[in-house]
Amino acid sequence: MTDWEWTLGDLVSDKDPIWSDANILDPSSVLLTDKVAIVTGGARGIGAATAVALARFGADVAICDREAEDMARAAAAVEAQGRRCVTGLFDVRHPEPRDAWLAEVGEAFGRVDVLVNNAGGTFNSPFADINLKGEAALIAENFTQVTGFIRGCIPLMSEGGSIINVTSIEAHRAGPGFTIYSAMKAAQANLAMSLSLELAPAGIRVNCIAPDVIPTEGERMLGDESTDERSQLAPQPWLEGGSVDDCAAAVVYLAGDMSRFVTGSTIHVDGGNIAAAGWKRRITGRYST
Repeated sequence: MTDWEWTLGDLVSDKDPIWSDANILDPSSVLLTDKVAIVTGGARGIGAATAVALARFGADVAICDREAEDMARAAAAVEAQGRRCVTGLFDVRHPEPRDAWLAEVGEAFGRVDVLVNNAGGTFNSPFADINLKGEAALIAENFTQVTGFIRGCIPLMSEGGSIINVTSIEAHRAGPGFTIYSAMKAAQANLAMSLSLELAPAGIRVNCIAPDVIPTEGERMLGDESTDERSQLAPQPWLEGGSVDDCAAAVVYLAGDMSRFVTGSTIHVDGGNIAAAGWKRRITGRYST
């Protein structure tokens, strides 16, 4: 063999973790067996789908929300997977019930391995029409409560863990009509990057998923499909629409050992919309800006 003739096998050694680690590629590495996961806003939509998916892959789950009936259904779906579920009925913007509930979760499970910051919300309004009270509520719901949950969970992640913020495509582009919301989602993404460095020595990874074109109860209340222009546009470049389960799948990946070297990153669950960068696919199949 000449000095330039080699194969991948010549480079990869079972004893060299830089090149190869069989544990990562073992099918069992996607499982979350006996891990403990918290999902905020876990009563419906992306949160409920995520809670059930985490349970299906072996995790015990704690969910909090302010919708009692929906949360009861989500908890029953988690328990139907044979996993334990602890619930908390409160508004995530309020620190006192949050801290009390995190203590309850710690008492029930002894630790936390995964935190999914899914709770959040917004309304469609021009920036100039949002008063200070509305702005403060949007900041509390889409940023301050996220930092509060992270701060409360760090002591419970003594064995390392994974923190996953559910942001939005609006964290990475303009959000007219949703200015404060999109700014806070961008803040969540930057928070994840900064914390990925600060928390790395503790073995805690911090990432985001950024959904778009995912039909949920909340999205339906915000959408406007009435104009002729929108009716001529496909929802995203990908030929099929996304679902809450697509978001849950991304969370499962980031929660498990298969993503052990992924931190400070964002997975865009959007059918290619962020890549389109303003290009729109018309129903004819052609693109236009």
